[in-house]
This record gives sequence, structure tokens and C-alpha cells, in this order.
Amino acid sequence: MFNPFYTFKVVKRGVTIFLLALFLLNVLGYYGVFLGLQVNNTRAMKSRFDNDNYALLHEVTLKVPITVPYLNDSRDYVRVDGEFEHEGEVYRMVKQRYRSDTLSIVCVKDNTSKKIKQALTDYVKTFSDKPVGEKGNSKKTQNFIKDYLTTTTELQLHHDGWNNSITGSVHLSKYQSVGVQHNTPPPKG
Repeated sequence: MFNPFYTFKVVKRGVTIFLLALFLLNVLGYYGVFLGLQVNNTRAMKSRFDNDNYALLHEVTLKVPITVPYLNDSRDYVRVDGEFEHEGEVYRMVKQRYRSDTLSIVCVKDNTSKKIKQALTDYVKTFSDKPVGEKGNSKKTQNFIKDYLTTTTELQLHHDGWNNSITGSVHLSKYQSVGVQHNTPPPKG
């Protein structure tokens, strides 16, 4: 049977969830969305690495010669977490092993994280970069200030120290010089 009260309640709940999501998007912006995607990707990658469920074809092994006197050699790899960027590519560390003064780190390229970071970078650029056809007004404002509002800085030697006067402005600063006169030679040492 059709119940109009129940239908109204479901529609009301749907509209409320939509408006709440819209409000959160407004408060957090897309930064929150990108951050959530990054956290979700990190969690999924860690889960796959913990279960050894990743493509061995994409493994990259870094060998770093390092001497650590208090670290014992290990036969097996130890699971590690970490991320680094090299030449624009994002890599996730999977496991590492220290043997014979060499640290071997197994990494996997993370293309999803790279795409998320690139999308976030592009999103941030929309706030700071100007479109190609738009000319900036800051240069015109600078030239206007230089042409019509002149300021002069002048340093003069007075008997009580240096004096800095700025014409065209109400602000006047005085710099006192402190001189200490020593008539004795420096100590021998």
C-alpha cells in the first residue's frame, strides 16, 4: 500500500543528506574531498601491502649503501609504510631489509596518489593563477603610486646620531647611533 507519509519522510531524509553534503563541501571545499580520497587510497594500499596482494611487476628495489654499527643483518624483509616522490612519480615503500651494509627498500609506484595530488595542485592553481587573456592591474597600480605619490628617504649626520626623515609622509623616525670609544689596545691573548 502507498503511504504518502513514509514517502515524504524518505524524500525529506534524502534532501537533508544532500543539503548536508553540500554544506560540508562548502565548508571543507574540494580540499576535504581530495584529502578523503588520499586517505582512502593510503588505507587500500596498506591493506594490499599487508596481504602481499600487489603486482610484483611494479616493484622497484632501492639499494642504499649505509653503515649502521648497531643494526644486525636480517634475512627477511620487514614491512614498512612510507611514501616519497622522485622525479614527479609517487612511490610507496612496502618492505625493507638491512644486509651487508646495504639497506634494500622495496617500493611500488602509486599512480592513484599521483593523480590525486595533481588534481589538488590543479584545483589550487585555479585560485592563484590568472586566466591567459586577463591582464593584471597590479602593474598599473604600482606605476600610479610611483608617479603621483613620491617618497624621499634622506640620511643626514647630526651631532646626536643619524636622522632619517621621510618627506610626503607623517612618519618620522630617528635612529640613534651609540659609539663607544676605547683608548686602550686590545688584550693580548
